[in-house]
Amino acid sequence: MQRKLEACRRIVVKAGTTTLTSAEGNFSGAWLEKLGAEILALTGRKKEVVLVSSGAIARGMEVMGFSRRPREMARLQACAAIGQGKLIHDYEKFFSRRQRHTAQVLLTRDVFEDRDRFLKARNTFEDLLKMNILPVVNENDTVATEEIRFGDNDILSVYVAHLVHADLLILLSDVDGFYLEDGTRIRIVPSADEIDRELVKHLRDRQKQKNVGGMKAKLEAAKVAMRLGIPMLIVDGKNDGILEKVIANEDVGTLFMPSREKHNERKKWISFSAAKKGTLVLDEGAYRAVSQSEKSLLASGIRQLKGRFASGQVVELETAEGKIFGRGVVRFSSQELAAVLGKNSQEIRQLYGDKSPNAVVHRNDLVVWA
Repeated sequence: MQRKLEACRRIVVKAGTTTLTSAEGNFSGAWLEKLGAEILALTGRKKEVVLVSSGAIARGMEVMGFSRRPREMARLQACAAIGQGKLIHDYEKFFSRRQRHTAQVLLTRDVFEDRDRFLKARNTFEDLLKMNILPVVNENDTVATEEIRFGDNDILSVYVAHLVHADLLILLSDVDGFYLEDGTRIRIVPSADEIDRELVKHLRDRQKQKNVGGMKAKLEAAKVAMRLGIPMLIVDGKNDGILEKVIANEDVGTLFMPSREKHNERKKWISFSAAKKGTLVLDEGAYRAVSQSEKSLLASGIRQLKGRFASGQVVELETAEGKIFGRGVVRFSSQELAAVLGKNSQEIRQLYGDKSPNAVVHRNDLVVWA
């Protein structure tokens, strides 16, 4: 896989707040320009780049003279509103002087959850890249509180990489990859299961004042990227020439290998982007049939349902022990399904007629993770 990095054509680069701030934690135009120069070097090698940039809150804090990250949600959103426009202006100022232009793209989760909006957003990115424009992406912090509360743009960058069919996702961090407690840098992580089994228990993390990310968020993003078939690298964003070193296959950072399992685009959307509206708890037999034998999910194997959902919406699949192992498009509403839990196909037809679906979730609409 490492030998193939040079051949990657479309690359999503995620710049964390620490990549754009000084050692004292202040927003730095010099570091932004360094990043800009490295992106230009990539495009000079015929690479298409999409930039997911944190830093809006830090930029707003700089304008307001705040030395510490505010705790109040309204104040955080205000900093994001103040800083976002200035951040995109800084990028545009740098690139326009070099005959390139940027486009600001502010996203929220509902863009990815609705299939039609997802495809329209994909078309927008395709047109921007065809016009040789650098998309600069951020969560719409001013109205989307979830990003501010639960993580920086790590998971957003995976969403974007999936959206644009990226060949590679690079997370620019403040460390050169993932390290174990003994100081050993993990160079390659072969599977998402390896993160769950071995790496998390060795996790070292630090609290930060101006960003809310960290290695835990990056590992969660890595698991999703790997399952979507997207190779992901965590590297030190302040390592001089780091993007060039990645493409040159130098030994930097930690590479998370993509899954070899192939899913079509619709199944990838079901697995990752679609909004989850409920949960189906399966008995052991149904779990084995769905996860090991690739069978459709029948009502007779469902022990419990959680949430309210309509036919055609996406639900998660859970074992009796509480393990989430997949997703699927359900063919019954929650109200209809509650009446047929544990029933066989003949009993269901007696309730809803001969045209009622045989399966609650058909195998063609199922995605199993583990």
